[in-house]
Amino acid sequence: MRPVLYVFTFLSVIALGFWAYRENYATQEVLREVRGLQRQIASLREGLSVQKAEWAWLNRPDRLRDLVSLNFERVPLMPMEPGQFGATASVAYPVPEIPAIELPDGVGAVQITSASAEEGL
Repeated sequence: MRPVLYVFTFLSVIALGFWAYRENYATQEVLREVRGLQRQIASLREGLSVQKAEWAWLNRPDRLRDLVSLNFERVPLMPMEPGQFGATASVAYPVPEIPAIELPDGVGAVQITSASAEEGL
């Protein structure tokens, strides 16, 4: 019986070693993939920050003002002024519609029974 137990234990140790070996390499592969994704995210974030900086540079008020003055003949853009906006009191808001309340027959109505009529109700 002991030799069978020794063989079973030895095969179990070999199987667990093989499993640990495979898991180790699978973990290393996933870690390499994660590092690659982190590099890709960092690259995309850097590109996004560059695009934000370019957008801020292109939307400078003095640059936009110069563009408007250069292209005024083709696109007559005027500066916005507070007088161009309407007052909020002049906005006609829709009146909410109140649904009618329908009660079933006999609900909410006082019913006079013979007992209540004798009592004087």
